[in-house]
Amino acid sequence: MTHEKTLTPVYLLTGFLGSGKSTLLNALLKMPAFANTAVIVNEFGEIGLDHFLIEQSRDNVMLLEAGCLCCTISDSLHETLAELNARRVRGEVPPFTRVIIETTGLADPTPILNTLIGNRLVTDHYRLEATIVTVDAQHALAGFDRHPEVRKQIAVADRLVLTKSDLQPPTPELLDALRRVNALAPVITCTAGDAALAAFAALDQRRLPTGPADSEHEHEHEHVHTNHGHDVNRHDARIRAHCFQIDDPASWAGLAAWWRVISDTFGDRMLRCKGVLRIAETDQVVFIQAVGRVFHRPERMAGWPDALRRSRLVCITQDVSEAQLRDTLDALALPPGADPESFLIEHQLRRKSP
Repeated sequence: MTHEKTLTPVYLLTGFLGSGKSTLLNALLKMPAFANTAVIVNEFGEIGLDHFLIEQSRDNVMLLEAGCLCCTISDSLHETLAELNARRVRGEVPPFTRVIIETTGLADPTPILNTLIGNRLVTDHYRLEATIVTVDAQHALAGFDRHPEVRKQIAVADRLVLTKSDLQPPTPELLDALRRVNALAPVITCTAGDAALAAFAALDQRRLPTGPADSEHEHEHEHVHTNHGHDVNRHDARIRAHCFQIDDPASWAGLAAWWRVISDTFGDRMLRCKGVLRIAETDQVVFIQAVGRVFHRPERMAGWPDALRRSRLVCITQDVSEAQLRDTLDALALPPGADPESFLIEHQLRRKSP
């Protein structure tokens, strides 16, 4: 879409306490390719940029040596982003071509993601490029069980950066644990920020896995057809990624019914969902996504994002089996104009029946 190309890309950088976010970000901001970057943090001290600061601008914006900006979240993230864009338009701050949002180590990324993909003050000027999550090669395995934030951050990642690998080479146990929580995100090994460019390379949010031939993902998962799914994390008891390929087009009524069923059945156990679907009424292709209980407005696309040309869904869930999720897919096949509420009632009755 033409409008999409004019939006400023936003990268969300998160990861647990001490996982190397500061090192990665500082390395990135030294690179000429990442001049003209705006960095948004909760507090200036959060990422340790003191040696970059050369001048304090108005309010909470600081200028960095590399031609970048750094500002804190003032009242709310969407207001900060909107104000930053307004100041760019007015020429009050140097122009920036990308934004990196660095969270605290204990942050739940889902409210931030919902702001980035669902608030009009944000989506009129910005687009979410990727969620980058740093993982400490030394301590991540111990943190899996002690800190639920670790699993949740890893689960919603588009790209995982394995840090401190010079101190602790990645073990097969750690790599297996990462794949069990998020088998879809590529893993980049990083030593002292040397993988910053690879970590923040452009990433098409709309390009979903197509199967074993998809070279962007090192893992393998099966192709799945209508009403058949594959659980790529079937050995993990909690957080899983489910991939479905769907042969038949979905109706708008079916999409509405499916999300009502998902919300009613799973609630907060649906962590994140992305999909590319062909719509029966118009034969158009739409990109859908949801974070938590929030389903965002579908985006009409100019065409299929890749050569597969087939509808597919990727759902990351907690404590939801592949069979439970597959049982909801018949909602998508509702005839155009059907009543989603009636389907929801019927589905609830089926679940209660012996």
